[in-house]
Order: sequence, then structure tokens, then C-alpha cells
Amino acid sequence: MESDRASESADPDLTDRIAAGTASWTDKSLVGSKRFYPKGCSSAEQRLRYYAGQFAMVEVDSSYYALPSSTNSQKWVERTPDNFIFNIKAFRLFTGHQTPQAALPKDIQSELSGHYAQHRNLYYKDTPAEIRDELWRRYELAIRPLSESRKLAAVLFQFPAWVVPGTRAFDHIDECIERMHGYQLATEFRRNLWFDDAHRQQTLDFERARNLVHVVVDAPPNQAKAVPAVWEVTNQSLAIFRLHGRNVETWDDRDAQAASDRFNYDYSDEELDALAPRIFELASQALQVQVIFNNNYEDQGQRNAKTLEKIINGGVYRKPRRD
Repeated sequence: MESDRASESADPDLTDRIAAGTASWTDKSLVGSKRFYPKGCSSAEQRLRYYAGQFAMVEVDSSYYALPSSTNSQKWVERTPDNFIFNIKAFRLFTGHQTPQAALPKDIQSELSGHYAQHRNLYYKDTPAEIRDELWRRYELAIRPLSESRKLAAVLFQFPAWVVPGTRAFDHIDECIERMHGYQLATEFRRNLWFDDAHRQQTLDFERARNLVHVVVDAPPNQAKAVPAVWEVTNQSLAIFRLHGRNVETWDDRDAQAASDRFNYDYSDEELDALAPRIFELASQALQVQVIFNNNYEDQGQRNAKTLEKIINGGVYRKPRRD
């Protein structure tokens, strides 16, 4: 499909600032669909190399579910072109999410056996200080190869809906900034209170004052707690737009067996075309814009990302530029 609107709006300088990609490249649903990876592309190395030949960036989501490893980070560096870019999600404990025992390293599990004997999950506020320090240390060491290779754009802190604006939340984000000194942080909120009339300006001012990347979200409309799309840039170097799909029925489905069940949504060409002018607006204010598709049922995200690239580029598919 060729978009007349995008063709008229396209500015080569702005177009070059925009990179599309997906949240993960190894989702079970994606691999199982056999629609994205070619036949014979079955190893971890082959899949990443193939993905990096199709897109200029990717978001690592496995680091949310468990601590990443420096070994994997180094492999990712080696298996991607020099100008390929990663974002990586913060570990779930750091963002205030419930953390089951299995998500922690074995030795930490053992140290916290008393806690888990009485509680199903661990929360950051209940974590002993020395274990907090150790987990932060291990996380930073694990992602350091990405940073040292200049392939890491941002560490994404996606806060759950129960994290609401207030002193406690702001203090915690400040702690995250301090813990991740030297890294670019991006903040995504999941509660609309952050951007209601009483808090919107405070939230954006907070992000700007700390050079945080504000994450613009696309989510199902008319959800009571869902964050609206707030098209603002708080960091002149980077803007991020994350698309979660618009599946109203599954957005708050607590019985979903996988994230791909919740974010099962296929954007139409018309929906993506309507988003293009707003993405160009972001590109007029930030040096780099990342458009990340988190609708991850089978190959939806990859197909939608390719379609958006075509719209942004005026109807022409272009392979990622390799410097």
C-alpha cells in the first residue's frame, strides 16, 4: 500500500530519523507461526542475524522476566551490524512488579527462601538492601557489553498500573536513575493518572528535568486505567512510540497464558497511515525516533512494522541502512 498522506508529509531528513522494530524477536508465537523466519533459520544466532537484516532496532523483553547475562549481550553485539540498536527492558523487580522466586538467580532464591516460604511474590519495597544492591550490580554488568559497543539506546522502565504519581513513585524513579548512572532511561507508565489534568504537566516536567525519554503509547481506547497517547518529546536525542495493539477484550485479561494473547492485534494499513503524521512530528523534535510494535501474536508486529516503514518512506520498502 502506498500512502498519499505519508508521501506528502515525508521529509528525507525526518525519515532517516525514524526506525521501526518489534518488542522481542524470539516470541514463541512468532517462531511457531513460521511466517517471519525462513525455513532453516532455527538457531538463536540465525534468527537474530536474520531479524537484524530486516530492521534497524529491536527491544529486548526477556530482561524483564529474568536478569540478562553479559554472555548473551556480547553475542547480540557480535551477531548484529555495527549500527544496529537495542533497547532493553528493566528487570521486573526494579519497576515494582511482582517477582516470583523462579525469576531470580539461584543463589538469590536461596537467600530469600524464608520470604518465599510465606509469600508468593517479592516486591522491591520488601527486598533487603544488600540484595537490591547485588541485583542492580548484576543487571548493569549484564547489559554493559551493549553499552560499550554503542548499540544500546535506552533502558526501558515500564511501570505497572499500581504505580501512581506521588512522592514515593518519583523517589523510586530517581533511585533508578542513580542506579543506572551513565545509561539513558525511558519511562512508560500504565496508569492514566500520570497524564490526567492534575498530573500531566508534572509528569512531563519530571521527565524533562531528568532527561528521561517519555514513551508515547498506543493502547486500546476507552480503557478505564489505560494511558492515552501523549505526543510529547522530553529528550531531544530520542523519542519512543510503543504500540500495544487495540484489543479491548484482552487488555486486562488476567487469565492470558502469554503476552501474545493480551496483545493480539493486527493494525490495519489505515490505522498505521493515520499514525504517520504524528510520528513525523516526533522526528521533528528528536534526533532519533523508535517505533516499537509490542503486538506480538505470531508475526503481527513484524508485518505491521514493515508496513509502517513503507508508509513512512513514501510507499517504498527500504532495508535498514548499514553504515
